[in-house]
Amino acid sequence: MIAPDPDLVRALRALANPIRLQLLSWLREPERHFPLEGAIADPAEVGVCVSHIQTKAGLAQSTVSAYLAELQRAGLVQATRVGKWTHYKRDERRIAQIVAALGRTL
Repeated sequence: MIAPDPDLVRALRALANPIRLQLLSWLREPERHFPLEGAIADPAEVGVCVSHIQTKAGLAQSTVSAYLAELQRAGLVQATRVGKWTHYKRDERRIAQIVAALGRTL
């Protein structure tokens, strides 16, 4: 038996949580799901501030940060610091690679 790609397994584990999956879905269209007023960076270019994601999710900031860190470890999002705030955006290239690998695996 050939062992599955560990990066693919890590991504699938991250996506297995419904809240992490929802966060990733919202980040697909940040201008639709998050307020542009009060944003200190372009959500499409830099990403969405954790505080905006936390407000929409209705969860504690530490919980949202932990979910986003897991998505980052899986290569699904990229984090960028803007001042003291961390912004997250999807890594579309990596997501496409994961989808392709899943297609080849299944």
